[in-house]
Amino acid sequence: MLETITCLAIAIYFEARGEPDVGQVAVGNVILNRTRDPRFPNDVCSVITQGPTHKWNQQYPIKHKCQFSFYCDGKSDEPKNNKSFRKAVYIARELVIGKQDYSGGALFYHAVYVYPEWASKMKQTVRINKHIFYTER
Repeated sequence: MLETITCLAIAIYFEARGEPDVGQVAVGNVILNRTRDPRFPNDVCSVITQGPTHKWNQQYPIKHKCQFSFYCDGKSDEPKNNKSFRKAVYIARELVIGKQDYSGGALFYHAVYVYPEWASKMKQTVRINKHIFYTER
């Protein structure tokens, strides 16, 4: 359980720490929604680290090809802002015990300043501040 909360908190921190609480919760919701979908790994840490790896060493993800951009952007995954990270840990704990899904059941999201090709094939569920959330049509 501790590993689940830690992985979820790190993802929330790096993907949405500048968002309001509801936006951080929605990002966490997407990760948890994926654990319940058979097309994705069934645990939080594996969902977050899912993506192609280098053939020479499967411990190294291919830069900018991960499901969650912070994981393979080449930057440190060590939180620097203690206050923001404590908030992310609190949100992760609440999510693990069953907080409401603010993402509308989404399995996907992206920041508003990008428009990935896959988004045109999806149904938007909600926009929260700087993130847009989607389910499949």
